[in-house]
Amino acid sequence: MSQNNFNDITFNQKPNKPSHNDRKFKPFKKAITVLLAFIAVVAITSVTVLAYVVGNIYSFANGEAKIVLEEYMRGQSRTSFVYATDKEGKEVLIEKLHGEENRVWANLEEMSPYISKAFVALEDKRFEDHKGVDWIRFVGVMTKYNFEQGASTITQQLIKNLTGENDVTVVRKFSEILSALNLERHYSKDLILETYLNTVALGNGCYGVRTASEKYFGKDVNELNIAESACLAAITQAPYTKDPLYHFENNRERQKICLKYMLEQEMISKSEYEEALNHKVLLTNSPDYIPKKDDKSKVDKEQKFQSFYIDFIIQNVIDDLVEKHDLTVQEATRKIYYGGLKIYAAIDLDVQKALEDVYVNRVTFPKQTDTKERPAVQSAMTVMDYEGRVLGIIGQAGEKTGNRVLNRAANSPRQPGSSIKPLATYAPAIERNLVTWSSLILDKAFPYQGKTQWPKNVDNSYGSGSRVTVQRALEKSHNTVAARLCVDYVTPSKAFDFLKENFHISTLDPKGDPFAAPMALGALTKGVTTLDMAAAYAAFGNGGLYYKPYSYYKVTNNDGSEVLLENKPSGEQVIAPDTADVMCSMLQTVPIGAYGKAANARRFQIMCKTGTTDKEHDRWFCGGSPHFVAAVWYGYDLPRKINQSPNPAGMIFFEVFDRISKGMPDKTFSRSDLAVEKNYCLNSGLLASANCQSTAKGWYRIGNLPSTCTSCSAPAQKLPDGVDDLIDGVLDGIAGVVDEIAGQFTKPAVRNDD
Repeated sequence: MSQNNFNDITFNQKPNKPSHNDRKFKPFKKAITVLLAFIAVVAITSVTVLAYVVGNIYSFANGEAKIVLEEYMRGQSRTSFVYATDKEGKEVLIEKLHGEENRVWANLEEMSPYISKAFVALEDKRFEDHKGVDWIRFVGVMTKYNFEQGASTITQQLIKNLTGENDVTVVRKFSEILSALNLERHYSKDLILETYLNTVALGNGCYGVRTASEKYFGKDVNELNIAESACLAAITQAPYTKDPLYHFENNRERQKICLKYMLEQEMISKSEYEEALNHKVLLTNSPDYIPKKDDKSKVDKEQKFQSFYIDFIIQNVIDDLVEKHDLTVQEATRKIYYGGLKIYAAIDLDVQKALEDVYVNRVTFPKQTDTKERPAVQSAMTVMDYEGRVLGIIGQAGEKTGNRVLNRAANSPRQPGSSIKPLATYAPAIERNLVTWSSLILDKAFPYQGKTQWPKNVDNSYGSGSRVTVQRALEKSHNTVAARLCVDYVTPSKAFDFLKENFHISTLDPKGDPFAAPMALGALTKGVTTLDMAAAYAAFGNGGLYYKPYSYYKVTNNDGSEVLLENKPSGEQVIAPDTADVMCSMLQTVPIGAYGKAANARRFQIMCKTGTTDKEHDRWFCGGSPHFVAAVWYGYDLPRKINQSPNPAGMIFFEVFDRISKGMPDKTFSRSDLAVEKNYCLNSGLLASANCQSTAKGWYRIGNLPSTCTSCSAPAQKLPDGVDDLIDGVLDGIAGVVDEIAGQFTKPAVRNDD
């Protein structure tokens, strides 16, 4: 073959053209190639993502605990309890404090065994077998019911209870599944079930089966039978519409389903099933329900609102948590209502009951119509022992209308009138040896701060112009003498300091109160509370010690392992023991015969002082017996004249003291060895000599005895031995009879108390 021919064949010959079919399938082949590539990429990506997800699920589920149950158990909102000690020395529950969530923890072993069975049968029958997620149920709900039924296990429901996350989203559900797997990896089934049964919402503010058992059946959680346990479990689906108290039939339908499941899952026998199905559930609102007598609880089921003492405790605990634990008021308040605290109250149940009986029923009060336009007269009272323990407190007369309402006893200061005199004038004058029991002071008004004559006495006079003893001035409540003692002896500024630093009156005004009118006559700018006054007067009956008032002994966490607050009475010596002796004896000379029979109270010595403010807007009675000390305020919230005699605050004092003194053992005020009783001369106020014919007995500090009278020159004719004491006894008896007779009569137009 020639070269030319070769060229023709190799280079000049045209290639064959593609057939029509080849051109037709070429785009299709490209699409297939792209599709296969895409599928390969998706497959690889899916495998990678799936591997990543599975790896993360495995890592999350088997990693460290994401939810620490112990922390949640401690942090769960729990009901707080207030305990008291009754007269037999037994600890009793007197109040439960909780916010919207009423929760009291119960361990599994404290519950009826039917409770856990009922909840598991109804909510999660494969609870013991799955690892946090019931995949069989999950797939069934997804395919058969299209998620129209819930698939959450008890473990998953617990996650929602603890986290509060209830959003219906894929992300939230996925997170819940992971958390459930993780939780079951770290905790036992029993602990998970226990926590669930203590966190599940069961309506009416009840969280957990213990409070729900008490709410619905009036029983402890360990007393529930099969029917009652199923009734509780039936609530979970819809706590409002399945509430057995108000939607019994709805609850009954689901209760039957629960019992059926319990039988099918062999948790109960056929006979138990039949018995439970036919059991009449007795609820706390059933006509046939009879509350059981529980010796461990003194909570009044009929009481609509908590007592003023509980209000007072709450206030004190909040204040102390703020001060000692650096909490805000909001944090401290939440700790009380949601922290599961145990508060051990200092209340005396008998004293508080007496206060409430007298005040709620307005015993000794005048009959008045109480309207919004013209409210009835009000009052408040605090009763303490002599070491700071507040035994009882009440902040109003009449029915209490709410929780934590105005407590006039602790939070509503009013001017004290003459009841301030022993604290601000007489006590500092005796303490500083400026006067004695028998010092003679002029009973006469004097020019003061622009006034030509000041002050007036209770009889509206400017005084008798004669000299009277300090004791007589206190007994008769002479304003003139108190004013002279304040201005000429103690001085108003030092009286103010004494009242503030020694007696710890907390409502003093440093600008308006260091003057004679507030210090000598009780015209304080803000006033005082019965709480402060009772604590101050206690120093006259306990040897001169001041104890800060307290309403609780201690506050602990829910299991008692940590003491958060504690009160340990510690007295501060604010006046000398002999000053207290003199003042206590002097206050026992104040007339009390007009305040009714009060036989129980009058068995004991009574030291006291009354008080009336300007225009008779406030009446006071402060004092005590050897067992109790108290302060009473009486008046109108919007000041009005009180035209009552005898002092209505004194009437309340003796009514309450007569009740609380019943059965109390014999006792007298203790005395130190630093004060002594002596005869003194009524003419000179000095210790009586043999020549003094007019004498009386008084108490003196041994370190500040008056000199002996030398002005009485004519010797008295000596009576036979023992005659002096006989005469004194007869005179005392006559005085007692006169007091008793005086108590049977009243003189509305005349005030004889101060």
